[in-house]
Amino acid sequence: MKTRDVVIFSGQQFAVPQCIQRIDHQSTHGWQLRYGGTKLFSDHSQDGSGAAAALAEATKALLSRIATLPAPSRLQRRPSGNKGSGLPVGISGPIVRQRASSRVRDCSFAVSLPRFGGSPRGRSVYIGTENTYTVEKYQAALAKAVALRESAEEAYQRAATRAKRAEGKALKEQLKSIIAAAPAAKAPKAAPKAAAKPAAKAAPKAAAKPASKAAPKVAVKAALKPAAKTAVKAAAKPAVRKAAGKAAAKSARA
Repeated sequence: MKTRDVVIFSGQQFAVPQCIQRIDHQSTHGWQLRYGGTKLFSDHSQDGSGAAAALAEATKALLSRIATLPAPSRLQRRPSGNKGSGLPVGISGPIVRQRASSRVRDCSFAVSLPRFGGSPRGRSVYIGTENTYTVEKYQAALAKAVALRESAEEAYQRAATRAKRAEGKALKEQLKSIIAAAPAAKAPKAAPKAAAKPAAKAAPKAAAKPASKAAPKVAVKAALKPAAKTAVKAAAKPAVRKAAGKAAAKSARA
């Protein structure tokens, strides 16, 4: 797979594989992957300092998609607008001709069979002569032509996917240093989250329980006990003194 040199707004230069496009627009800075769909890998910075890590992530995602998805097909999937026969893509006809050795004309379908890395191959599917032509023979010949075209497209797709995956393996070896930067870029993001959760949850709970429940109970009990004992003693002393005075007066009268 080919790479190209891309210079971003900060002046940094990168070797960028095909299917990855640089996006620098207002506050959006990153690399857009265009293979099996599109996905943006942001720099997460406004000065271009995260461009290398973002490119590493985009390259890893590209290699993963190449290894698991079929290669994008360049084959035409729908008939062109100026085709008037209504036949599927790659099939034309019926073509009527008269051979030099025959007195009657015959008709057939022309089928274009694509080949990956080579020019398409033409194939003729016979329908019948003007004496033997029937609607059933026409339909049977058309079904055969469609099956030939579909088989050729499947073979083309398999060959294209094999070639693209071989390019992906070569690219992986070529850009080892760039791809290795992706895990290092993700590591700092996980550490603050892991450290913040225990501090935010555990500390308030541990601090709240002693202050709200345990401390008031201990303080109230400690304050009540001495006060109750003092009040009982204070109330008992006058009663004892009165009883002693009455006893002394009775003894004096006697």
